[in-house]
Amino acid sequence: MKMRVQPVLIALALAAIALALLASCANSLIYHPHREEVVPNFPGVEAVRIETEDGESLVAWWRPPPVHDAPVFLFFDGNGGRPQIWEGRWRRIVEGGAGFLAVYYRGYSGSTGYPSEQGLYADARAGYDWLIARNYKPSDIVIHGFSLGSGVAVRLASERPARALILEAPFTGIDDVAAARFSPLAALAIRDRFASRDLIGAVRMPLLIVHGDADSVVPFAHGERLFQLAREPKRFVRMAGSDHATLVRDGIYEQIWPFLQQHPGD
Repeated sequence: MKMRVQPVLIALALAAIALALLASCANSLIYHPHREEVVPNFPGVEAVRIETEDGESLVAWWRPPPVHDAPVFLFFDGNGGRPQIWEGRWRRIVEGGAGFLAVYYRGYSGSTGYPSEQGLYADARAGYDWLIARNYKPSDIVIHGFSLGSGVAVRLASERPARALILEAPFTGIDDVAAARFSPLAALAIRDRFASRDLIGAVRMPLLIVHGDADSVVPFAHGERLFQLAREPKRFVRMAGSDHATLVRDGIYEQIWPFLQQHPGD
């Protein structure tokens, strides 16, 4: 009996060690912060500082809308977190007559602190409250999350009112992505799960999900599943042939503007 129990105990110990090792490096897989501060070079954009509820100081890029009641996109980026690469995105927003606030997460590009799931949620609330403090109404704010930012956006939209929620290449949870790309064991090691699947049902605003069916990072099925779990009003757009980071180039804003016209807010 002892001879049989011993291999089981060894296997369990090895599994525990493997999980501990995976957990220790999980954050480096989820977050890829670039700590150097980047100066905006897009016309009309200024870098602003936003203070969080837990004492961090965030850098954000701010481009006000041309008129005060025009839409303002509150944008949350992916885990690379480099708004300077999104010149095409900002150009399309400005050409559409809107403004934007793009928040650098804690630990990214001049923002203080270190990234974590709860920390990024606090960063999102800080960005939202910054807009409200400048007399923008919830009906002016369009919450928009790309990739990792989709998890941040879903959490914020479950807590704060807004005109609409836009999810670009979203996941159901980081642990689900890890299970699909690596193994179920990898999923068990993920602590910062950003489980949008558990929160999307609490979102009570118009929802637009846009996902490329050739996404090589987040499986297309994740967007479909979130859509199934979400409340009405909602719309799902399948971008044929689009990969994870090509949706702006492939015409996502041609989907966004008509959607916002259908849901003008107050």
